[in-house]
Amino acid sequence: MCGILGIFDVAPGTTQSTLRAKLIECARRMRHRGPDWSGYQLISQGKDKQELGAGQHASSESLQRLCIAEHGVRGAAKHAIAHERLAIIDPESGAQPLFAAECKQAGIEEGSIIVAANGEIYNYKELYELLKKEGVPYEPNTGSDCEVLIPLYVKFGLEKACSLLRGMFSFIIYDQRTGFYGAARDHIGITSLYLGRGSDGSVWIASEMKSLARDCPDVEQFKPGHCWRSDTQQYALWYAPTWRSGVLPSTPCDFTKLREAFVKAVERRMMSDVPWGVLLSGGLDSSLVASVAQRTLTRKAQGEGASSWMSKLHSFSVGLKGSPDLEAAQKAADHIGTQHHPYTFTLQEGLDAVAEVVHHLETYDVTTIRAATPMFLMSRKIKAMGVKMVLSGEGADEILAGYLYFHKAPNKQELHAELIDKVAQLNIYDCLRANKSTMAWGVEARVPFLDADFLEVAMNIDPKEKMIDVSKGRIEKYILRKAFDTPDDPYLPADILWRQKEQFSDGVGYGWIDALRDHADAQVSDHQFAVAKHRFPYNTPATKEAYYYRQIFDGIYPSLGAARTIPEGKSIACSTERALAWDASFRGRADQSGRSVGVHTAAYDASFDVDADKKKAGRDDVNSVGLEF
Repeated sequence: MCGILGIFDVAPGTTQSTLRAKLIECARRMRHRGPDWSGYQLISQGKDKQELGAGQHASSESLQRLCIAEHGVRGAAKHAIAHERLAIIDPESGAQPLFAAECKQAGIEEGSIIVAANGEIYNYKELYELLKKEGVPYEPNTGSDCEVLIPLYVKFGLEKACSLLRGMFSFIIYDQRTGFYGAARDHIGITSLYLGRGSDGSVWIASEMKSLARDCPDVEQFKPGHCWRSDTQQYALWYAPTWRSGVLPSTPCDFTKLREAFVKAVERRMMSDVPWGVLLSGGLDSSLVASVAQRTLTRKAQGEGASSWMSKLHSFSVGLKGSPDLEAAQKAADHIGTQHHPYTFTLQEGLDAVAEVVHHLETYDVTTIRAATPMFLMSRKIKAMGVKMVLSGEGADEILAGYLYFHKAPNKQELHAELIDKVAQLNIYDCLRANKSTMAWGVEARVPFLDADFLEVAMNIDPKEKMIDVSKGRIEKYILRKAFDTPDDPYLPADILWRQKEQFSDGVGYGWIDALRDHADAQVSDHQFAVAKHRFPYNTPATKEAYYYRQIFDGIYPSLGAARTIPEGKSIACSTERALAWDASFRGRADQSGRSVGVHTAAYDASFDVDADKKKAGRDDVNSVGLEF
């Protein structure tokens, strides 16, 4: 993964030196995403697409004039593209921005198209084969998996090209032949991307908000599964899976098919030219990722040989001393056979990191910050070991009804609707956390559960198969557990395979969330909290903990546009607001911790009241959401 930035249609008369200085200044703010190299490209005023006319392309001569060389003549500039590189694939020759190689059969001239990409295209070799069959024998200039975007765009257009990709990605593309520029984000929003508008009308696209927030009063999260096109100045949907069609899925669960789809998803993500490992919390999801990866490595080592580093898989966990996750992770690692690295942190170390976590994650969401802080600390230690990529288990709970509040889902229709919404919000919460807490230290996190083909299998299963019925032994994520319940060749120990869902912010140690609440209570006065709606009229903090995070966020990203990148709404154990109406026991317990749901083995007792801060401060918005039970 990397950091990308595009600044397009700047004010007429902007000089090259001015634009270049601005480009470097803004790209530098996210250099943590790409510490290996920086690439900058300016593009001159040139002819715009209206002058060229429909279907007309600029000539080779004009292409050379449009693309400004690093030491080119000084004059007006129109666009600028930056790339901060984290080298995972082809470290030696894959520097970006990427420029088109000549391909006469497809009408591609050398340098006619420019791409800056963040992420990984796992099926790029298959796509080159497809292009050859389609009459486009493109020979890339580099070994980068992202260069395939250029011939795909030329052959199929932007939207169709995206639909053929299997991976996690966001990219900017500029076509010097026509003046067209666009951007796209992967199907779920695994990679982060923002769209902004400068006060001069310029269009800004960046991997992180910090690169454009000071220059763009209007900022938004780039829509996952969409392209943005300069010719329409609008988004265009490219990802429209069948499970979002409005028709309730009815496919019976095939455990073998589900297992094989997941194994393939993990194997796809093992593509790397640098040392990598796995995050292993000891929960079901990360343990399955680690188990499948280790099996695949063992098979490859026996058949093809392996590097000294990758002859054994390295796994990493984090927690407070004596935490549930550290114990479970070690047990899983011992069974799987990984070289395990458990890391501990103290409550004070976690509290000291919160402000930096808010800065890097660009959020004030409570559960995201709770979970991201230990992950942020662990990622720093992982990077110190020379590891640049890790596999992680995000996404399973949203696809397979893994959160504890799903115990209260009233029927399969409600459950499936909730799953659709949870998957749609991953880019704001879990994907944002996994992406930015690791990339803060230049470590890339890959998420097999969000593979597009695995999603197609798992989300089209009849949701009645995902309903929880403890009386029949069907706990959360039952079908996933059953798919990997192979006693003759077990993937995991039984007590890990059937371990109750533990949210990451709980699993690192129950004292972590309690410490955050106590710290926030000391930092935020009753008076500040009582008048919170005057300082923060949008998404007014509901607890002192939420106020504390919002106060930090507002000091870094003070605009309303930045605040609006995080939606309003209450939640219990990571639910959407819809699920609060599922059970009367949820009233007054709308906290993001899994312990707020009564089925948790260490659930909060009856005295827990999420509105305690409001009542203490005399706020008038207690239970203001107006739910009826």
